[in-house]
Amino acid sequence: MEHTYKPLYTPEERVRRDATKWTLVQGILAPVQFVVFLVSLFLVLRFLWTGEGQYAANVSVVVKTLTLYTIMITGCIWEKVVFNCYLFAPAFFWEDVFSMLVLLLHTLYLVALATGYLDQYQLMILALAAYATYVINAGQFIWKLRMARLDQEKRKHESTVGTEGIRLQAAQAVSLRNSRATLTSLSMEESEGLHRHLVQGTLFFGGMAVIAHLLAYIYSPWLK
Repeated sequence: MEHTYKPLYTPEERVRRDATKWTLVQGILAPVQFVVFLVSLFLVLRFLWTGEGQYAANVSVVVKTLTLYTIMITGCIWEKVVFNCYLFAPAFFWEDVFSMLVLLLHTLYLVALATGYLDQYQLMILALAAYATYVINAGQFIWKLRMARLDQEKRKHESTVGTEGIRLQAAQAVSLRNSRATLTSLSMEESEGLHRHLVQGTLFFGGMAVIAHLLAYIYSPWLK
């Protein structure tokens, strides 16, 4: 079965994306943040395992959080230039929603560190919770980039095949979809869209449940 992907960008948005300098900025900051994350993750896990390197672990999480703030601010500018809104553009709505959770947990770490509300062990658990949401969020964006690449390849293929070939393929695809009935009476495209939203919703609320359990453990460690 051929999967259909809704284009992430309109032709006008694609032109603005390719023309703005903020696309390059995001392309540089994303791998930089990932490298900072890997270093910080190692330092946090080392502290939890050996009890050593408390200062280095805390500094690394602060640097990771500042890097996150930077990429969030530049990302908002990028969305404004490309989609004419600073956040929650339809093409990246769920990614932006989950980014708010990532931002919240990183900020809670800074607040807890500054106020001394949590001890060092609890701070590191909170950092791991923030990093878990970051990994999920990064996976969301990687998936969207893959969809954009598939869309670009599809457009190149369409330009090569030509108008008549496109019409023939479209007619065959419609005929195939119409010949297949689903238990819900939805079309194949509607079923794929429903499945996509179901997966995204499950990841979002599943991630929130994991974070809620981690925060509850920080507040009252029942395993100690």
